[in-house]
Amino acid sequence: MTRNAKKIWSWAFYDWANSAFATTVIAGFFPIFFKEYWSAGVPATESTFRLGVANSLSSLLVLALAPVLGAIADQGAYKKRLLLFFAGVGVLFTASLAGVGKGDWPVAATAYVIAAIGFAGANVFYDALIVSVAPPRRYEWASSLGFSLGYLGGGILFALCVVMTLHPAWFALDSVDQAVKLSFLVTALWWALFAIPLGVYVAERPPRTDVAWAAAVRGGWRQLRTTVGRVRQYREVVTFLLAYWLYIDAVDTIVRMAVDYGLALGFDAKDLIAALLIVQFVGFPAALGFGWLGQRIGPKRGISIGLGAYAGITLWAFTMDQVWEFYGMAIAIGLVQGGVQALSRSLYARLIPRKAAAEFFGFYNLLGKFAAVLGPVMVGWMAVLSGSSRVSILVLLVLFAAGALLLARVNIQQADKTVPTAI
Repeated sequence: MTRNAKKIWSWAFYDWANSAFATTVIAGFFPIFFKEYWSAGVPATESTFRLGVANSLSSLLVLALAPVLGAIADQGAYKKRLLLFFAGVGVLFTASLAGVGKGDWPVAATAYVIAAIGFAGANVFYDALIVSVAPPRRYEWASSLGFSLGYLGGGILFALCVVMTLHPAWFALDSVDQAVKLSFLVTALWWALFAIPLGVYVAERPPRTDVAWAAAVRGGWRQLRTTVGRVRQYREVVTFLLAYWLYIDAVDTIVRMAVDYGLALGFDAKDLIAALLIVQFVGFPAALGFGWLGQRIGPKRGISIGLGAYAGITLWAFTMDQVWEFYGMAIAIGLVQGGVQALSRSLYARLIPRKAAAEFFGFYNLLGKFAAVLGPVMVGWMAVLSGSSRVSILVLLVLFAAGALLLARVNIQQADKTVPTAI
């Protein structure tokens, strides 16, 4: 293996490492354990509200930190060190979930929020490091490698943890509760172990001049203001970004709250976990299929089909009362989830000026990474207000509908591709 290839693979394996947190903790076991163990005896609508607030709070805190993190990533040679620092925070607080006692939902929620901040904060620097590990002609290959390893690694560990919870005796465990707690520890260990190659083999490209922390932060804020100013000059880009933020918030909310919703309807946790595995392994090939569809009918129409499917899924979730329907919903989500994300990125690429692609995609990634701000708290608030988990899920229709309406107003042919010379 060449030196360049070793750096790229070492970088990409961090996606294999941290995707375990996204699948096993965020989407999988944390919602179940939060409702059934840490919020034991609490009405389902109240635990849903607590989970929604925790998810929204973690997204808001990372959103507040993003400009500072981005500043350091762009202007100082601190990417690798700060990636490992934030990853360490995520690993530590993921492991700490194993020690939280029954009924201690405030402690569990706090640990989860901090772990999620570590996860998202590290991703800011992980994305920025691609320029240090691959030449421009290999950016797409390196990025795709990380994406595919993330799907595979996250799915493998999640499957292992599912087996552990279904058959705890095989692992010399006395109960499902012990198996879930061990899953948090295993996830933390997996994350830390597969981050080692990045720490050893990835050398960060130094900046042209040595930039102090304070100067990096000030420069980052100036850069953010400049980028916002540039984006505002492109009407079609602004319209699309607003649409994207609304509908991707709803998509991420479904990922984070689906298991909680299934529990509120009385479905067995084992069935819900099995359904999540279906989403994981259906999603990857389906995204490729959506890519083919987008080439045939255009990305805008493809996204609209996906959003229509999500609206139908939401209405189906409102009426479902059999566990087989949850499995069916998992397949449906797997068919459209990756496709909507993939076509959104390709549509955005058609709208922005090519010469400012890196700058504009930085703004796009910011919105994508810090979605799930509105949706979880809307679902949780409606659950408490209406006293019904079924009614609460319907608020996502507002986000999907608003996003689809704004998307319909995007005119690809009228998109201005020239870069302004001044703000």
